[in-house]
Amino acid sequence: MTMSPAMPDSDLPPPARFAFDGSTWKEIAYLLANLPMAIAGFVYTVFLIGVGAGLSVTVVGLPLLALGLQGARGLGRAERGRARGMLGVRIDEPSPMARSTRETGFFPWLWSGLKDPVAWRALLYSFMRLPWGVVTFAVTLVSLVVLWPVLPFIARVLTNADRAMARGLLSPSDGLERRIAELESDRGVVVDTAAADLRRIERDLHDGAQARLVALAMDLGLAKEKLTDDPEAAARMVDEAHGEVKVALQELRDLARGIHPAVLTDRGLDAALSAIASRCTVPVNVSVDLASRPAQAIEGIAYFTVSELLQNVSKHSHARSASVEVWRTADRLMIQVQDDGAGGARLDGGTGMAGLAERLGAVDGLFVLDSPEGGPTTVTAELPWRDRSDATAAHA
Repeated sequence: MTMSPAMPDSDLPPPARFAFDGSTWKEIAYLLANLPMAIAGFVYTVFLIGVGAGLSVTVVGLPLLALGLQGARGLGRAERGRARGMLGVRIDEPSPMARSTRETGFFPWLWSGLKDPVAWRALLYSFMRLPWGVVTFAVTLVSLVVLWPVLPFIARVLTNADRAMARGLLSPSDGLERRIAELESDRGVVVDTAAADLRRIERDLHDGAQARLVALAMDLGLAKEKLTDDPEAAARMVDEAHGEVKVALQELRDLARGIHPAVLTDRGLDAALSAIASRCTVPVNVSVDLASRPAQAIEGIAYFTVSELLQNVSKHSHARSASVEVWRTADRLMIQVQDDGAGGARLDGGTGMAGLAERLGAVDGLFVLDSPEGGPTTVTAELPWRDRSDATAAHA
């Protein structure tokens, strides 16, 4: 068991003294309350494990156990409050139950509840407290009558053990639980994003190039039939088909650019961002200061992030100019897009900002939006830097 580091000086109780001051009486009251609290926690734990395990073969066993584990979180919260109020122990509240915000329904709730480490540690704390509660209650009660001159020192020794147990089992486990929750949420974002991209590609192919190629095949079939009877009409239909081929090719190029632009693969972020900046409806100044190229995945995310932000500038900002800056700081790739438009952009404003924030968060990135009413709007994004050579070697 890994114990938390020692308390800072500001958290230490005053030194034990022969005189019974307020801190000493709080410690004595805490020790006397250990027994009833330990009995309640022990009974709850044994009942929950016994009934939950016994009924696990039925449909109610596991849901009952999951509900009981949520109740164990309440027991842990009560013990943290008691230690905070009576012993002066500052224990942070653990993270909420690790569950993706995108997962809804009974079975995700059941699975998250059954594997909740905070609740299981609270149950372990409640189970092991019964013998300790008996010992501390008996020693404190006897000391009040027989050993009261040294009771402050006895109380201090016993409550220091209580402080250690509370920190060891009721404190957050070094941020691990929060990290697990973040990773589970990020996994859901990645899966949903990939599915949405596939649906978009399928829709674009079906509604665009595929429909145009089907019409082209029909026109060429009609032209073939008219070739001997009406050559002039057939020639006009072939000319129209030629124009349709050009349009279909352009749509396919646009679709390929939306998946992964060739200029990004061949020439990197500087050229690719300059290309999308040239299509923006306002003048855009692009500055890319990178000594080397990042991994392909990071480079692609950076490209599409800037692309969507510049689309928002064109559609919503009413700006006269904009700027894009990309640079590297230590192990982070920094992106900043700024415009002098009307401002007022929000993550929930329907401009895709929330989706961008989720996508960056899924790869351990950050997304910061600063857009007061009246402008300017500044979006700062961070991505983890991975060298292209390292990523290629790992892939190989």
